[in-house]
Amino acid sequence: MSDLDLSHAAVSNLRLSRRSAEVVQSEIRNMSVQCARMGGINLSQGVCDTPVPPPIAGAVAEGVAAGYNIYTRHDGIAALREAIAAKQHAFYGVAVDPDTQVIVSGGATGALYSTCLALLDAGDEVVLFEPYYGYHLNTLLSVGVVPAFVPMEPPDWTFSAADLERAITPRTRAIIVNTPGNPSGKVYTRAELEVIRDVAVRHDLFVFTDEIYEHFLFDGRAHVAPATIPGLAERTITISGFSKTFSITGWRLGYAIAPEAWAQTIGFYNDLVYVCAPAPLQYAVARGMAQLDRTYYDGLSDEYARKRAMICGALERAGLTPFVPQGAYYVIADGSRLAGRDSKERAMYLLEKTGVASVPGEAFFQRPEGRNYLRFCFAKSDEVLAQACEKLQTSNF
Repeated sequence: MSDLDLSHAAVSNLRLSRRSAEVVQSEIRNMSVQCARMGGINLSQGVCDTPVPPPIAGAVAEGVAAGYNIYTRHDGIAALREAIAAKQHAFYGVAVDPDTQVIVSGGATGALYSTCLALLDAGDEVVLFEPYYGYHLNTLLSVGVVPAFVPMEPPDWTFSAADLERAITPRTRAIIVNTPGNPSGKVYTRAELEVIRDVAVRHDLFVFTDEIYEHFLFDGRAHVAPATIPGLAERTITISGFSKTFSITGWRLGYAIAPEAWAQTIGFYNDLVYVCAPAPLQYAVARGMAQLDRTYYDGLSDEYARKRAMICGALERAGLTPFVPQGAYYVIADGSRLAGRDSKERAMYLLEKTGVASVPGEAFFQRPEGRNYLRFCFAKSDEVLAQACEKLQTSNF
């Protein structure tokens, strides 16, 4: 046998895993790539390029100097776990044991992935509300879980209890609740969470939350933490992080809070996949949280309400009717007037005509309505956001 034949025989069985077919580059990242290629303004990815609070930014070097440069405990340094527990109690009245219920992970995405590995089996089903965050869907698919979708209707992205009940089967294990929501900006009310509670209790389901936008709230709304709803505490895995609140998306620091019965194994999977979150960055966030009071968190809502008004006004004037968000820092707009057969073509058309990047709505929908929608992120500096708004309002498309 020739060397060529030997080489061919050696590689003939090499292939990607079967699960790889389910995981592709997200449209969010893809549009960021397209935007960079064209030198445009990126309102697609939620990079949150606003200033880092000085108490946090200034503590990074302090953490390095203090020796936080080696592996931490797999679930995070004590000071950060204690800060997370203290904040949950201060804001929501929830008692959390920092030693047994908190897991610091590689971003909120990492916390969700570790949770799925710990609590779900391949073939289980998990309910997503649509429009959904693409990373939630792809995380489920990557572990062999089957998603079921509950439609939410604009402009307020409401859902019906009947639709939720219909999504439940004997294989359902969990419901994912994203509040405030990405991409919709939906803030779930107490009454809606009680509907979810009733279904979860009746069918004995977990509730996985994504609450990373908990401090981005508009028009006087309040964040209702699902774990505070009677009957949900023992079955809720609370997931959040610091990326958005402190404008540190690249630091990759998030966390899960769970009953002790589940937290240990979530922590073990976090250790397996991530070992630990970056040690000096954990230190910096813990130090910063000790110095920031409610004034900082409340100020986020005021600042981003102003940015929301800027982008929604510009979209309205451009003929791209926005569904004004209740929270978070994204807005879905109706792009049906743009040229294109689907939302990807419409997003690319808008980028080419205006230099402003958005995300195709089909990244968040199974239903055909997604082909008409675009998502815009307004977590930008005022200067950059004003430039984007001007381009949207004045470009000929």
